[in-house]
Amino acid sequence: MEKPISPPPQPLEEEDAVTTDTTPPTIGRGIGPDEIDDITTESTAFAHAEPSQDDSGPPKIDSEKEILHEKVTKQIIKEGRGQTPTKFATCFLHYRAWVEKTLHKFEDTWQEQRPIELIIGKEKKQMAGLGIGAASMRSGERALLRVGWELGYGEEGSFSFPNVPPLADLLYEVELIGFDEVKEGKARSDMTVEERIGAADRRKMDGNALFKEEKLEEAMQQYEMAIAYMGDDFMFQLFGKFRDMALAVKNPCHLNMAACLIKLTRYEEAIGQCSIVLTEDENNVKALFRRGKARAELGQTDAAREDFEKAKKIAPQDKAIARELRLIAEHEKAVYQKQKELYKGIFGPRPEPKPKRSWPLRFWQWLVSIFYYLLRFRKQKAE
Repeated sequence: MEKPISPPPQPLEEEDAVTTDTTPPTIGRGIGPDEIDDITTESTAFAHAEPSQDDSGPPKIDSEKEILHEKVTKQIIKEGRGQTPTKFATCFLHYRAWVEKTLHKFEDTWQEQRPIELIIGKEKKQMAGLGIGAASMRSGERALLRVGWELGYGEEGSFSFPNVPPLADLLYEVELIGFDEVKEGKARSDMTVEERIGAADRRKMDGNALFKEEKLEEAMQQYEMAIAYMGDDFMFQLFGKFRDMALAVKNPCHLNMAACLIKLTRYEEAIGQCSIVLTEDENNVKALFRRGKARAELGQTDAAREDFEKAKKIAPQDKAIARELRLIAEHEKAVYQKQKELYKGIFGPRPEPKPKRSWPLRFWQWLVSIFYYLLRFRKQKAE
């Protein structure tokens, strides 16, 4: 099978290291290990390892409780790897937070698709307990923290955002995405544009290396931290060449996250990642192709066809796009035939119509019956 070519209008970025497999995919099945990057794609929202969102409250776990402080305990939900962050390390976290007594959820960064930045030893007063917990965690670790009110929102609570009552003990479901060791504890807001883009680019390259090793979760952590350096507040301030420089790093991270998510069969999240890119560049062929792939895997064939047809208009010679459109057509034909057979089995074959007899035939049949009746009558009389 021929390897699909990248479309001329969207040359592959050097940084977009996600490669693709030439094994032809099928509708409704997972894709092969190398299939995504024949078409270029870019940009998406945070979608890393999101826990279920059933709003049923904090996770119920039975792991051993670790005392980190007289007001902070931790139970590990998922083990991490590597070292723990040192003082002044810049940590990137996702978390959900509840008031322990009422189980009122007052914050959820997964839902907002935006991780927070926390510098160990320089965190805000109301996040002191969260900082103690983060300092004990390894990259990729997820844990349940119990924090006393003294290290949370204190005696007065918070009546703006988030809404936390006074003297409230807190529960946090926390994931440490990763951290940067910076001795001076320099926050993103204190960095120059070049420093932030450079830090993001290093994370992106680390993610590409992990992707090539098939370490998809770890790769997504690196991409997510790279994107965190270039949040909306930062991007809104950029114009001209600086915005182009930032997007050249940010968009490939989103697209490569989408590639990881497709490999992990997390198609809804992959669609979200591609849609973010398309808000920046509605004609991005990679984003259209990967979103189409994810939609096709979910059985959203009409939406998938729309993405592929738009991509084909931009890159009419691309064989991978043509192949996906052909697969959708074949899939729909097979579904139609299956439904046709099913309905035939339910209702049975259509009965053959009985031929209508003409009036001359009916007339002769009537005469024959009269003649037969008279003969029979004479025979009976003679007897």
